[in-house]
Amino acid sequence: MSLESVKEVVENFSLFDDWEERYRYLIDLGRSLPQMDDALKTEESLVRGCTSRVWLVAAVKDGKFIFEADSDAHIVRGLVALLFSAYQDCTLDDVRGIDIDAMFKDIGLDQHLSANRRSGFFAMVERIKSFAAQ
Repeated sequence: MSLESVKEVVENFSLFDDWEERYRYLIDLGRSLPQMDDALKTEESLVRGCTSRVWLVAAVKDGKFIFEADSDAHIVRGLVALLFSAYQDCTLDDVRGIDIDAMFKDIGLDQHLSANRRSGFFAMVERIKSFAAQ
């Protein structure tokens, strides 16, 4: 994925005129997310700082960052899908270099998500970045 995927996501969101449509699109993105094996949904994989339950497991395979994640909330699952499109299959250097804050602002999520959802989103980002830093 990478920077091109981030640009594509931002462009896709700009096609919608109102936030009701953008929320529907975000939920649809979440529906397209690959299913996470229930066996991976453990206390260890639970992301702290999210109001909703979010599980995230990351690894490096063939030099590429891969992760699986899921949430029990539809909008949060859509936020996971945004992160999936940005980070999945990137090199660790790319993971460290992606400006996810800019994507978040460009889409307008900084103004249209609740403080709790914003906090949860960045808790997931922090988990991904800390894995990439190891």
